Amino acid sequence: MKAIRRFSVRTALPEPISALGDLAMNLRWSWHSPTRRLFAGLDPRRWEEAGHDPVRLLATFSGSELEELAQDEDLVARVGSAKAGLDEYLTSPHWYQEQGEAAPASIAYFSPEYGITEVLPQYSGGLGILAGDHLKAASDLGVPIVGVGLFYKTGYFKQSLDADGWQRETYPVLDPQGLPLTLLREDDETPSVITVGMPGGGQLRAHVWRAQVGRVPLLLLDSDVPGNDDAMRAVTERLYGGAGEQRLQQEMLLGIGGVRALRLWSRLTGATAPEVFHTNEGHAGFLGIERISEFTQSAGMSFDEAMEAARAGTVFTTHTPVPAGIDRFDVTMLERYFGGSQELPGVPLDKLRALGAETYEGGSEGVFNMAVMGLRLAERANGVSRLHGVVSRGMFDGLWPGFDDSEVPITSITNGVHAPTWVDDSVYDIAAQHLGGRDVEASGRWNEIPDVPGEAIWSAKAQMRSRLVDDVRARLRSSWAKRGASDAELGWTDSVLDPAVLTIGFARRVPTYKRLTLMLRDPERLKALLLHPERPVQLVIAGKSHPADETGKQLIQQMVRFADQNDVRHRIVFLPNYDIAMARTLYPGCDVWLNNPLRPFEACGTSGMKAALNGGLNLSILDGWWDEWYDGDNGWAIPTADGVEDESRRDDIEAAALYDLIETQVAPRFYDVDESGLPQRWLSMLRHTLTTLGPKVLATRMVRDYTERLYAPAAVHNARVNGDDHAGAKALADYKARARAGWSSVHVDHVEGSGVSDSPLVGESLSLDAYVTLDGLAPHEVDVQVVAGRVALGTDDLVDWDATSLSFVEGYEDGKAKFAGQVPIERTGQFGWTVRVLPKHELMAFPASLGLVANA
Repeated sequence: MKAIRRFSVRTALPEPISALGDLAMNLRWSWHSPTRRLFAGLDPRRWEEAGHDPVRLLATFSGSELEELAQDEDLVARVGSAKAGLDEYLTSPHWYQEQGEAAPASIAYFSPEYGITEVLPQYSGGLGILAGDHLKAASDLGVPIVGVGLFYKTGYFKQSLDADGWQRETYPVLDPQGLPLTLLREDDETPSVITVGMPGGGQLRAHVWRAQVGRVPLLLLDSDVPGNDDAMRAVTERLYGGAGEQRLQQEMLLGIGGVRALRLWSRLTGATAPEVFHTNEGHAGFLGIERISEFTQSAGMSFDEAMEAARAGTVFTTHTPVPAGIDRFDVTMLERYFGGSQELPGVPLDKLRALGAETYEGGSEGVFNMAVMGLRLAERANGVSRLHGVVSRGMFDGLWPGFDDSEVPITSITNGVHAPTWVDDSVYDIAAQHLGGRDVEASGRWNEIPDVPGEAIWSAKAQMRSRLVDDVRARLRSSWAKRGASDAELGWTDSVLDPAVLTIGFARRVPTYKRLTLMLRDPERLKALLLHPERPVQLVIAGKSHPADETGKQLIQQMVRFADQNDVRHRIVFLPNYDIAMARTLYPGCDVWLNNPLRPFEACGTSGMKAALNGGLNLSILDGWWDEWYDGDNGWAIPTADGVEDESRRDDIEAAALYDLIETQVAPRFYDVDESGLPQRWLSMLRHTLTTLGPKVLATRMVRDYTERLYAPAAVHNARVNGDDHAGAKALADYKARARAGWSSVHVDHVEGSGVSDSPLVGESLSLDAYVTLDGLAPHEVDVQVVAGRVALGTDDLVDWDATSLSFVEGYEDGKAKFAGQVPIERTGQFGWTVRVLPKHELMAFPASLGLVANA
């Protein structure tokens, strides 16, 4: 029989150890080793069986067992100490509290997924893991972020393999009441409810669960609630599940419902309303239109005025370098959800439709693009590595026609990883013994890493590698059992991998561009590397394919079938169900981390950062973060066959380069040991990697960058635009409307240059007079610039140029004006210049913000 109703009963803890409940409900335990050790010490066997979940662990103890624990004076003291440590962490000033008045009092961070811990499986891959690390680092720094997301009843999925190596998905149901979550309730203890309008007058209702991530509250909206029909209950059933319409409903709940959840949170707790809204990818883009609607209702503003008010404090981060990674909806579906009686107050359908319209060359009519809307609704935007910033500026340059890609207002902040989550305790133990403390970031003693004894480093790596081998054997045995093998057939799994062999890791999502099977291009050569008699290599591989991605599943099957072969299965394994729990053993245990995407399609790729912090060396295509921070001594760069259009030939070339590197450089260096058995050249690279990459790859560095370069400027701009009853927003909206209306008539009529000799020399100055037609705009409302610099050979293209503003001289009839100025000649070689006109307003954050320019 099956239960028709169910509920979870929380453990009632005796008073002396009641603080265990607080420690279990704050997810700081997921990255705080002492707290995890406290829970593990209650009963190591149950801790393992509970999947390292403190809430589940506590639920396994009977009342009498808990009373017995409460009599243990040593345990009571340790619980009290841990609670005092948590309280101090939650209340003491951190880095952010030293930042001064420009720092915003509250920042809302929206993401469709969060990878905090395997106990709360609300993530699919890099985007979610990055979001989780962002919240954890914000907590450590004291940054006042509030996270907003969705609670998925079955998470993403659990992956297993069938006998033929094909990926299978299962969707275990998660009970939020049995997780470290708290339901938001009204004063009368009834669950709080968020509603979002649906077609036909329907309502999508959602409860709001709070996960406490250290100092950061994370609000997760859950549609599986009374009052919803089956379709509405299913909106948050699966992460990235369902068809296009369900995806639209999810994104409406995340964006619109998420803003309403923040208002609820402020009402219930008195929390400060956010000044800055950070949209992590386009999935949450509808938060902007909800805020526009709020401004039109609360302040009586027009749509355009409200849009400026909302944009001022909005930050948009794009994570994809490929158009296929962007959500795009048919406009007819948008009209059904936002048109007619479904219009949000103050948000006419035609205005909304224009925000996501692909109005650029190559765009599609009848499509609503979520990333395009995200960019149009944000004053500030960024990619997630330096190269990805370049790719993003090129990818979205159609929104800023007439500007060079370098001027597109999309900057970059390179991702980082949360060290306490991903770095093995063995590494911290070395820091404690040889670097004056476990927290090298706090002490700043990165430069002392080269002085750490090689014996200590190599012993720690051997321990981590050995733990990985044990974990792999257990996981592989379990996987084969699920594939149908009997115990009698699984004896070989006890000797899979060798703790003394060079271990290479490869784990990630499995879209085509990440090229899971590149290493299989020449199977015999790969076998030769795996089975080399003197310098063998072993590979640990993992990754999930989206359930609807048949090509990705085929790639996994190819890899599994190769790894199943009797002659190599002790040297190469594919582990199903890659998650945070697996990663915490995999990264530390690998000597080399492999990444071979199709360049430049890896936006950042933080897995290699995690390996680096655990003393691993990277072997990677120069893409994402590795393109930025590879220096020749911290790993190896796989050469790319740029310009080769035949994808198969390109793969062959790059695979051959990969084999060559492993055979001639990686393996020989690993096995080149001295009389003490230490690979001194390898250790030199390892120390160099930790010394140089360590400070760069940290999520705390990333969050500081966001704070200083995006959040604080956004807060300042928001205050300027929305101060004095939103006077700035109203003035800016008026100016933009006038500029757009008349810009087609703005042009450069005539330019006169003088002041240089027939053979100009460095040090001379070019004098310029520019006559322009402004058609209704005042001279102070435009920026007339001379753009001057080096001219590329064989073309008229300006490169390495600088823009210099010309000064207004006088006005004439019919809206014409003269501007003049001088440009110093500071470079030899081909010199060129032109004149252009840009809109100008003191509240425009970037010259290209409006996407308008009149070039001569």
